[in-house]
Amino acid sequence: MCGGFTCSKNALIALNVLYIVVASVLISVAVYGRAASIVTNLPIVGGILACGVILVLISLLGLVGAVKHHQVMLFFYMVILFLLFLIQFSIACACLGVNMEQQEQLAQQGWGTVDNTTKMEVQQAFTCCGFNDKYEPDHPKMGHPSCDLINMKCCPNVDPKCQCPDCMSKLQTTIDYAFKLCGWIGLFFSFTEVR
Repeated sequence: MCGGFTCSKNALIALNVLYIVVASVLISVAVYGRAASIVTNLPIVGGILACGVILVLISLLGLVGAVKHHQVMLFFYMVILFLLFLIQFSIACACLGVNMEQQEQLAQQGWGTVDNTTKMEVQQAFTCCGFNDKYEPDHPKMGHPSCDLINMKCCPNVDPKCQCPDCMSKLQTTIDYAFKLCGWIGLFFSFTEVR
């Protein structure tokens, strides 16, 4: 017979194990989103990562509360879980609401804050040169290391007029994919926290 305390306890334990799996997915997607966009400053993706870590901690609190049948722990578990839902839902909507222009501004800020070693790694990984021509003359921080080696990859026939495209054009799809992936997964899993 299901409906008594034992059934509720087992259901709560199973739900918290599911939350740990959901948190693992959120953390994995956020880490991928950060890794896929090497230069950009993505605070929203960091918010998804933080929600995943918090969800693991809350799930552990729920597991302990369910196993020990501790009413105070379960009360705080429910309150914190609802607050996490609100935060995660807001961050997921923000990820989905970021347009291309805002993504470019975030990428510009990220490019301006990193050192030349990181810029060189990005240029080699994406076979691109510089951030974006329209930003670099006005902002001294937007400079980049030499593109001689990169241009050899782009232009194997040694055409002096041939140059690699700028990095923003190459990073745009990766950044957009990271935001959308984090947004949709965060939105989907935020509804698992409402009960």
